[in-house]
Amino acid sequence: MSESTLSESALSASPLSGFARYRAEWTANPVREILAGMVGTFALIPEVIAFSFAAGVDPEVGLYASFVISVVIAIAGGRPAMISGAAGSVALVAAALVRAHGVQYLLAATLLAGLLQMLAGAARLHLLMRYVSRPVRTGFVNALAILIFSAQLPHMLHVTWHTYALIALGLVIIYGVPRLFTAIPSPLICILALTAVATAWPMPVHTVADLGRLPDSLPHLVWPQVPFSLATLDIILPFAAAMAMVGLLESMMTASVVDDMTETHSSKRTECVGLGLANVAVGLFGGIAGCGMIGQTVGNLRYGGRGRLSTFIAGAFLLLLMVALRPWVARVPVAALVAIMIMVSASTFSWSSLRDLRTHPRGASLIMLATVAVVVVTHNLAAGVLVGVLLSGLLFAANVSRLVTVDARYDAATDTRTYSVTGQIFFASADLFAEAFDTHDTARHIRIDLRHAHFWDITAVGTLRDIVSRMESHGLTVELEGLNTASATLITRHSDLRTGQ
Repeated sequence: MSESTLSESALSASPLSGFARYRAEWTANPVREILAGMVGTFALIPEVIAFSFAAGVDPEVGLYASFVISVVIAIAGGRPAMISGAAGSVALVAAALVRAHGVQYLLAATLLAGLLQMLAGAARLHLLMRYVSRPVRTGFVNALAILIFSAQLPHMLHVTWHTYALIALGLVIIYGVPRLFTAIPSPLICILALTAVATAWPMPVHTVADLGRLPDSLPHLVWPQVPFSLATLDIILPFAAAMAMVGLLESMMTASVVDDMTETHSSKRTECVGLGLANVAVGLFGGIAGCGMIGQTVGNLRYGGRGRLSTFIAGAFLLLLMVALRPWVARVPVAALVAIMIMVSASTFSWSSLRDLRTHPRGASLIMLATVAVVVVTHNLAAGVLVGVLLSGLLFAANVSRLVTVDARYDAATDTRTYSVTGQIFFASADLFAEAFDTHDTARHIRIDLRHAHFWDITAVGTLRDIVSRMESHGLTVELEGLNTASATLITRHSDLRTGQ
């Protein structure tokens, strides 16, 4: 993303608050917001249709869902400029439900998933995102970029040279036009130009019409045609919970990426509630649950989207294209959309992370690469992020446990051995802490100096209690000294040790 584009985030950096800030998120730079949202729309079309097939539903189900989600999240979401729609990660979860029980059960699960997401926002579960480290976020972004590019490969296999020529021309337009002028986003020019070329000189290339049946009417309210019973709840609850979790995780990760790229902050709690509300609306309009879409969001940001208007336009323009302009959209060559998604993939990937592999700690690089590998292999964003978080936790525990030191010195005049402890004592370092003490010490008096130590949990307290008990059982007198207030309170509460406080 260019520096000039980033500088357009003035509204996000504004000191406005409350209603004034919300209004500014709708009204700032409307022309640029509208054009950026239109770019997001065209980036949505091929992905949403592909994800609909992955979920086992008609393309119109995913397209209607993307329209509803974008409109609702623009109004109720907590991260301006983020585009949400029917996403592949949720589609993978939904596919098994559709195959086993049909689309109506999917609609019911979508409604329940939305309610669960609203509850998650109310319960402040978004705070768990604080445990997602930067290497995991980088791995998430890189994996998404790889998946976005790989999703274009089927459109480039078993095709004539005309497709490759159009893709090349599209990339030239996308990257070349901004060098001349930036009034109109180059991806829009790419779509118009390639459609004009393919129309003026008919050639054997695939068009949007070949991707699947497009909607020919407005979405309308529906109610899932399923039995209202505990048996139905038993069927849909596991899928709804998985869809809710995956959707929240991907949206929170995408929101964090947008925060970093725009150097602004967003309300993750509001985003959770807004996403839940959007998915409830989706279920009532016959769509599939969705979440934040990082590729489309990056495209929106790259071409100036910073407020809620661009998110709204991405959905509203999608409906306009699919219904009012359906015959024209059907003629758009898929090569134009592939060129846009290749650009989005290249913009999404953190190229600096490749250079950082040589300079960052090996553990951090391993976490990033593991996150990428799991996501790419499984096509499951949640699995990759969970693996990355787990590895981050293990690495943190290992690093902290090695920081525990215990130095012993003996005073012959008083027959006292003093153990000076430094570091953090918790479940991961407790064994190392215990191994530093000789419970059969020959000195009559033992002093444990804890001025530079901190006890975090009952595992640490239990270990200290065991050390003292074993020493006392061998006739030694043990004195604890220097405990800070928090550690002393924890030890007093969960043991019978005398802390001297």
